Formats: sequence, structure tokens, C-alpha cells
Amino acid sequence: MTSRVPVLLSTSSVFPERTAAAFQMAAAVGYDGVEVMVWTDAVSQDAGALRGLARHYDVPVLSVHAPCLLVTQRVWSPDPWERLRRAAELAETLEAPTVVVHPPFTWQRDYARNFAEGLDRIAGQFPGLRFAVENMYPVRMAGRQFVPYVPGWDPTETGYPAYTLDLSHCAASHTDSIEMADRMGDRLAHVHLGDGTGEGRDEHLVPGRGTQPCGELLRSLAGRGFTGSVAVEVTTRGARSRAVREADLREALEFARAHLTAPSPVDA
Repeated sequence: MTSRVPVLLSTSSVFPERTAAAFQMAAAVGYDGVEVMVWTDAVSQDAGALRGLARHYDVPVLSVHAPCLLVTQRVWSPDPWERLRRAAELAETLEAPTVVVHPPFTWQRDYARNFAEGLDRIAGQFPGLRFAVENMYPVRMAGRQFVPYVPGWDPTETGYPAYTLDLSHCAASHTDSIEMADRMGDRLAHVHLGDGTGEGRDEHLVPGRGTQPCGELLRSLAGRGFTGSVAVEVTTRGARSRAVREADLREALEFARAHLTAPSPVDA
């Protein structure tokens, strides 16, 4: 049974396997679509290759994650605006309605200075897309904490037209995902489904294995008027085999579908 809200498999969830493997596993397990994390794998950057995979496995690309990670700072271009523009072109070509983007890093001074205005400008060039800014988290090292994002890790403090709610990042920032969703309000466009224990690091556990209210958040989406998609973004790099990885991804999908279709007593 397919829920009203599409459940996608992020290609990052199969790492260290590559982008093509995500399409294969999404089809095998029964996901509604794929979120492409654009990174150093050439296939993740290639609209033609991605279209071919989507057609072959009958699994559409429904969101594109722009290359915002430390390891993707040279993908396509060292210019973050060019990377975002290319991600938008990729999404438009693949008819994926959502582009996920992170707040700027502190050292990206020019990018950060005009981030909100620049985001509006690019959104104007791609009117069919939603650019959903993702909540991040402070980094804790050697007993100290710092925020590597400008103006901060919480995008709701600045305010953007659309947001991605990442539950694992909520755990890492010691934030309740329900409260974060409340702050995002009707601008909540996309969800990254993972879990965490609140130990101060980004864990991306299979939902239900941490302490975030993953099920409650999913059950609340209907009452929030949510019209986006939910992308499973979990870490399976420790899986001992392909079968174990696939079992984790099946568990995450079953969790998502069960809670998305369950009635919620909460009028969100």
C-alpha cells in the first residue's frame, strides 16, 4: 500500500554503495521514489543517467539534495551559487519538485551575505521548484561546541519560504522535532526521516531506534496540511551485507508507512 505522502529513499542511505544501487534497492523494497544526493559519484550529477535509472527501475526522482556537504564543495563548481543552480536544473529536468539546501558554512562569506536574497532569485528562475532549507546542528568537539553555519543552524530563526525537517539533526541539536515542525509551520515542505539518541552527533539511525518522536511527527503531517514527501535518510555503512542493508531500509519504509497512514489524535 502506498501512503498519501510519498516515501523516498535517499541515495545517501546506501553508502558506501553508489547512486545506482539506491534505485535498485528502492525498487526491490517498494519505495515511492528516490532523493538524489548530489555528490562525487558522477551518476548523481548526470540527468541522463538518473533518468535512465528511474525509467529502468520505475522509481521516479522526487527530490534533489544540492551538493552542500564538505566533501562536495568542488562538485560542478567551487561557487556555491553555481552548484545550487545546477541542482535546480537537475531537479527541473527530472521533474523533481524539491531541492534540499543547507544554510551556508561560516567561511562562505559572500554566499552567506546574500543567501536569502540569492535563494529568492534562483527560486524566481525555477518557479516550479521548492528550495527547502534544512535544519542543521551545532558541532561538539573536545568538550566544546561551535556552529559552522551562518547565521545559524536553525533556519527558522531567519525565515525562508520552505524548509526541510531533518529528525536526526534535531537529535544532534537537542531539539524536539515536533517543536521544530511547529516553528516551520506551513512552510514545511520536506522531511528527512532518521533518528538519533541526542548524543550530540548526527547519527541517522533507522526510525524507532533513537529517542526522537519520529512516529508522532509522521502522524502529525496530515493535520499540518503537509503536501511534500518524506525521504528516508539513514546510515547503513555498518551493514555487514547487502541483505542487512536492505532489511534496514525495509524496516524504515514500513515504519514510515505505518505512521503516515495511522490516525493522529493530535490536531496539529
